[in-house]
Amino acid sequence: MTTRAFVGVDVSQADAHVCFLLADGSEPAPRWSIPNTQPGAEALSQTLAQLAQQHTITELRIGMEATGLLWWHLAQYLRSASVLLPFTPQVYVLNPHLVTTFRANYGALPKTDRADAFLIAERIRFGRQLPAPFHLDARYAPLQRLTRFRLHLVQNLAREKNYCLSFLFLTFSGFGQVSPFGDPFGITSSAVLEEFTTEELAQQPLEALTAYLQAKGHGRFADPTAVAITLQRAARDSYRLDQVLQEPLRVVLATTFASIRGLQAQLKTLDTTIARELAGLPQTLDTVPGLGPIWTAGLIGELGDIRRFDDEAAIAQYAGLTWDTYQSAEYQAEDTALTKRGNPYLRYYLVEAANSVRQHCPEYGQYYAAKAAQTPRHAHKRALVLTARKLVRLIDALLRSGTRYQTPVERQGRIGDTTTAPHAARPRPPRRYKRAATVA
Repeated sequence: MTTRAFVGVDVSQADAHVCFLLADGSEPAPRWSIPNTQPGAEALSQTLAQLAQQHTITELRIGMEATGLLWWHLAQYLRSASVLLPFTPQVYVLNPHLVTTFRANYGALPKTDRADAFLIAERIRFGRQLPAPFHLDARYAPLQRLTRFRLHLVQNLAREKNYCLSFLFLTFSGFGQVSPFGDPFGITSSAVLEEFTTEELAQQPLEALTAYLQAKGHGRFADPTAVAITLQRAARDSYRLDQVLQEPLRVVLATTFASIRGLQAQLKTLDTTIARELAGLPQTLDTVPGLGPIWTAGLIGELGDIRRFDDEAAIAQYAGLTWDTYQSAEYQAEDTALTKRGNPYLRYYLVEAANSVRQHCPEYGQYYAAKAAQTPRHAHKRALVLTARKLVRLIDALLRSGTRYQTPVERQGRIGDTTTAPHAARPRPPRRYKRAATVA
């Protein structure tokens, strides 16, 4: 006979508070805390094993919130601790949203670490809509960390560019209005902005400025004189700064340009490492037009072994690419929000990959256009998310079958071969709730 016990662990950087519950909700031991260290994890394992033996426990269910990465070491240790293996430990890493909404059932329960540990244990004991138990797949973990760090760098780069553009308007207000170089962060553009003030550009002889642009651009400008004329016109039309602000703002602008170049160099190095890591993993996603090494690596890193998902609907739920349902009596809401409860990294890579695929695959481009034409409100975002949901079916089929992507023309030549048409029309499975995998 299976007898379960439920453990809630509220983890912080310094320590972790623990609550041990039996199947009837009783606490046979007072709540305690341990240091969030290797010796602390060993002591926790010993204590849990002793409690399990005392109460004839056959299965341990351990829960903790996904708070940054503070839980990661402890979860990894508890799921594989030798002293706990006789009790079949399963570790559930919960989205804090699950615990926050569950708290409302307990009225005036205080917000303390010990109370949080109790709530986590209670949520695990309640069951229903729990994620899949935490499992680290060493094959995909390095790629996942690399692609997540790349997203971090991309976000930092976007933030730094926006910050730079705000100061660029102060120093050279007319530059952004005419965009003489297209990309304000290109080599020639950044050189001009760092080496000249607005007044110096306006007074520079046209021939000298043209020669400067030709040299900095390595002869790539089709009409450098036209670019120089546009640049000088923008300089003359710009607001004039007070003399005391010119030098400080030039320093700020030069520093932000240096930061941008540094981030771009880091991204270039990281992309090379990601491509090398991806090459060692079996997958066929890179055969889809538009799925380059970066989008493919992001998807593979977050999905891991595709067999851990029951079907493509489980993947969509894991990514948060599902929509809320609101129905009452005869009323059925048509305008419902995207849940966005799931793995934000997978959702990001799915949406970005869909945006790339729809520009390279005619069938996805047509699907995107059809969805964009259905409504004037948020047409691009809506169509892109729906295209990403369609892409989930293709990804699931390719990874599950191990086949390469084939164009509609290629598929028409192999009628009856269902494995080569992974995203062809097929009956939609009944909607049902799936257990989402853990977001590490």
